[in-house]
Amino acid sequence: MIPYGRQEIINEDIEEVKKVLKSDFLTQGPIVPKFEKSVANYCNASYGVAMNSATSALHIACLALGLSSGDWLWTSPNTFVASANCGLYCGANIDFVDINPKTYNMNVDELAKKLEIAKEKNRLPKIVIPVHFAGQPCDMQAIHDLSLSYNFKIIEDASHAIGASYNQTKIGSCSYSDITVFSFHPVKIITTGEGGMALTNDKKLAERLRQLSAHGITRDKSSMSIRPINEIWNYQQTQLGFNYRLNEIQAALGLSQMKRLDKYVSRRQEIAKYYDSQFFDLPLVTPWQLPQAFSSYHLYPICIKESKNQNLQKQIYDILHKNGIAANLHYIPVHRHPYFESLGFKEGDFKESEKFHKKVISLPMFPLLKDSECKKVVKVMTKIFKNN
Repeated sequence: MIPYGRQEIINEDIEEVKKVLKSDFLTQGPIVPKFEKSVANYCNASYGVAMNSATSALHIACLALGLSSGDWLWTSPNTFVASANCGLYCGANIDFVDINPKTYNMNVDELAKKLEIAKEKNRLPKIVIPVHFAGQPCDMQAIHDLSLSYNFKIIEDASHAIGASYNQTKIGSCSYSDITVFSFHPVKIITTGEGGMALTNDKKLAERLRQLSAHGITRDKSSMSIRPINEIWNYQQTQLGFNYRLNEIQAALGLSQMKRLDKYVSRRQEIAKYYDSQFFDLPLVTPWQLPQAFSSYHLYPICIKESKNQNLQKQIYDILHKNGIAANLHYIPVHRHPYFESLGFKEGDFKESEKFHKKVISLPMFPLLKDSECKKVVKVMTKIFKNN
């Protein structure tokens, strides 16, 4: 079975992990800071804080920016549930901004309209989370301009987008946001097994992120409250935090994988160009790219053009699987999940995201994908449309 995504683990990765296993530190050692610095330097950001998942990083990012009960967080419906759950963890209210039908990312025009209405109702968001779906950056400059007018903070959910660029700057530079979050899950561009990282250019934010991800504990004497001189106080919990730390084993794998990040993105671009050329004559819409953006192609989502066959999407999905191609579906709109429907969301609330869900299929896309496997995907897809 050809998966839709898969990690590459080479001997060099294994050797780096073995070094940690033989060292004095399996956690809270020197490798995590090295990994944080490697990612931050690559993205031209000032600070990186590694965590055990991107979900944890999103949660902590919201807390670090002061999100709490009564506040509003807006994100895209076309994403994994974590992009919205992070706000709920903080007790905030959640809402969504529908997608642009060409980019499948947050629609800036819709965002502008919604902000204008929210201002009148005194319900402006405290945080907006644009999601760089499939590795294509959102139109961040336009979103940042709106943040200056409406005074909201920005967290980039770049779980799909390490290695991508916007306006010739790397995603993760935080040029247009307060915090950027990456994921290192095995199907993502690079992996730490599970893992994530929050990047920022704000020193105080970085300190908050780090403390919140480590139980809310500080060892900084200047931040500790005074205790009796005859008692030993070498750390204090000063706020409610979480154990969201990444360990040394995971960081060693991530640090090794960073050496191949550009190579991985280059191969993904190569596969995308091949698919684009082969699907040109089929009734499909291939991923359109913003001219100022460079995608890392975490996913390759194709959309079926209008068809009288209402079951075509499922038929394609089933035929691909029967032929050993594990296509996937990204995403079921967040607001259509039962939990979010229990919060009051319903079908028809975000029509473009719902239309997209009913016609999208993610085809295999990962660096180890062989040319012969790419050709098999194209052959099966071509045959499907020949028979329909």
